Amino acid sequence: MLQNPIRALTLGSILAIGLFAPMALAQNFDTRSIINVSATGETSIAPDLAYLSLAVMREAATAREALSANNTAMAEVLAAMKAFGIEDRDLQTSGFSINPIYVYPSADQPQTPPKITGYQVSNALSVRVRDLAKLGEVLDQAVTLGVNSGGGVTFGKDNPEAAVKSARIEAMKDAVDKAKVLVEAAGAKLGKIVSINESSNAPQPMAMMARMEMADAAAPKSVPMAAGESSYSVNVSVSFEIVQ
Repeated sequence: MLQNPIRALTLGSILAIGLFAPMALAQNFDTRSIINVSATGETSIAPDLAYLSLAVMREAATAREALSANNTAMAEVLAAMKAFGIEDRDLQTSGFSINPIYVYPSADQPQTPPKITGYQVSNALSVRVRDLAKLGEVLDQAVTLGVNSGGGVTFGKDNPEAAVKSARIEAMKDAVDKAKVLVEAAGAKLGKIVSINESSNAPQPMAMMARMEMADAAAPKSVPMAAGESSYSVNVSVSFEIVQ
């Protein structure tokens, strides 16, 4: 009896797939024993510059009046920054906005629409201060000239590569030591590196408004500032082969 060639081909294909599938899986599946470890390295060094976020906010009955008042105050702040020796490359506008000021109806008048009573203009300035000895005076003068809002002050290094490199080396050494201890405790040996992943963290900003309030309360000649040290950290995740 003649066999259906289409059916025979289909059965043959299924058998072929069944025979070769385990071989393909065996070729693609990684049978190595792997250990994954994470470690962190940190380097603390004295900063040599500070990043400031200064903002001038003004309100008035019209947008034009609010903008004019803001322009006058910010122009004085910029002039003061340059008088302190801060260069144009270290001054950058980081934000600008004009927003209406609304008065919303009371709960007993839900159908009454909100009413615009004025306008608020905000102009933000990022400042890089390279002479830390002048930092307190810079902040004090900025507030005197009209800065009434801000983001923060961050201390850092103009060239942090050496600090980051040191933290990176420390993190990697710690990862290798950690992996050796774990593997040798299990009666095996540490093999070659399979993969390395890294992430780094820069110094975090300090709250600026708290500093301003302290200056208002104590009223010193300049805002008290303590630079301390800036810490640079590097995190690594490393995978090693385990030699049985």
